Amino acid sequence: MTLRVVVVDDHPLFRFGVRSLLESLDGLEAAGEAADLPAALEVVAVTRPDVVLMDLHLAGGDSGVEATAALLRRDPETRVLVLTMLDDDDSIFAAMRAGARGYLLKSASPQALERAVRAVADGDALFDGPIARKALALLTGATVSRSPFPELTQRELDVLDLVARGLDNAAVARRLSLSGKTVRNYLSGILGKLRVPDRAQAIVRAREAGLGGAK
Repeated sequence: MTLRVVVVDDHPLFRFGVRSLLESLDGLEAAGEAADLPAALEVVAVTRPDVVLMDLHLAGGDSGVEATAALLRRDPETRVLVLTMLDDDDSIFAAMRAGARGYLLKSASPQALERAVRAVADGDALFDGPIARKALALLTGATVSRSPFPELTQRELDVLDLVARGLDNAAVARRLSLSGKTVRNYLSGILGKLRVPDRAQAIVRAREAGLGGAK
C-alpha cells in the first residue's frame, strides 16, 4: 500500500525537498502541496491523503495550528504531522490541542521523517526527541481537554477569557500581572488569529465558545 502525503509549507524550496524525499522512498507518494490555509483545505479535500505534513508558519500570515484545526473540523480522522522549526511549549501544546498526531523538527533526519510519516499513518502518535517529554506532560496532565480555540496560546486564552468577562485592558493587565502594552499586543494577536475585526466580535466568539463565565 502506498501512503499518500500532502506537504503544507510556505517555502517552495522546502516543499520541493520534502516531495523529492517522499518520492525516493518505497511506499510513499507526494500527493499534493500547499502554501497557505485555503490551499491546504482544498488540496486535502481533493487528494484525501494518509498524512498531512504541516508547518506552523504558512504564507499570508496563516497559522499551521489553525489549518490543522480546520482540517480536523472537516474530517476528524485527518492525520496531521507537524514539521517545523519551532520547539517552544506554546507551539507544541497548541498543535496538540488542535489535534496533530505528531510533531517533528525540520532538523530531523530523512530517516526520522520517514518513520514519523509511517507511524502517524498507522494511527500512532510520534514526537521528536525532547519534544516527546513536553508532549507527555500534556498527554498525562490535566490539560488534555481540547481548547475552544487551539490556535491561541494559553496566555492568549487567559486574556480572551478576561476580556469576555467584561474587563478592560487595565483590569486584564492587573489580573495577569502584565503591562497595558502587553495586553494590547495579545489582543491584536487574538483578533488576527480568530479573524475578527474588533474586540466586540472577539467577545462574541469567546462567549459562544464558553469563555467569560463566572468562576
